[in-house]
Amino acid sequence: MTGFDASGHIAEETKNARIVAGKGILSSAIATGILGFITTILFLFCTPDYGTLFSLNAPQPFVQIYALALGKENTSIAIVASSRLVFAVARDGVLPLSSWIGKVDSSGQPRHAITVIYIFGACILCTILPSQVAFTSLVSAGAVPTIAAYGLISLLRLTMTPDRFKSSYFYLGKFATPFYICAAIFNAIVFSVDVSPFFFPVTAETFNFACVIFGAVTIFGIISWWITPEEKWLRHELVMKAFEEVNS
Repeated sequence: MTGFDASGHIAEETKNARIVAGKGILSSAIATGILGFITTILFLFCTPDYGTLFSLNAPQPFVQIYALALGKENTSIAIVASSRLVFAVARDGVLPLSSWIGKVDSSGQPRHAITVIYIFGACILCTILPSQVAFTSLVSAGAVPTIAAYGLISLLRLTMTPDRFKSSYFYLGKFATPFYICAAIFNAIVFSVDVSPFFFPVTAETFNFACVIFGAVTIFGIISWWITPEEKWLRHELVMKAFEEVNS
């Protein structure tokens, strides 16, 4: 349901990005929908009945479905698209150790940012050892901000700036309104699923803490934005340097 946005994460590494990036995101969304549907059908055929699935005592039953569908030799999944986000933020001097994280190697790859993502990903994965609830809540919370942002953007474009937003070089034209409606509804459904409890009745052991994590991060972000001077998180010299690079 997500992942197509990785095409947008690497827009800075794309030639003629103002056109190609938009086409890439649209084609990526279409490909994700088609291949995701095929993958879902594959998992449904490989999933045993609930009694058998939960009798395997796997910490995460869906991981066991991966093993049943793809085999134990093919269940390793690597995600490095988020390293581009970390690199972009570090390049603007926002993160601790930004000068180190924001560097690229001789081939132009943000290797330090990729290393940071792998370390944090490994640490989050280890949370499944002491608490399955903590791990599942963190996984759900990781998707919630992305889904909420996409849904909010679509909703605001539909309600606040339907005709007053400057058109880009690649835009949806007359199909914009239907796309906004579909995106807002779809993301609202996914958001609801991500913050919903895993089992009923809800107890401390089955509660989904994704809503707590998302709410805490949101409140902290708003407070930080309110009390932190703009020059601290968006320095003028960095903005002018970016403009000069684009103009040159």
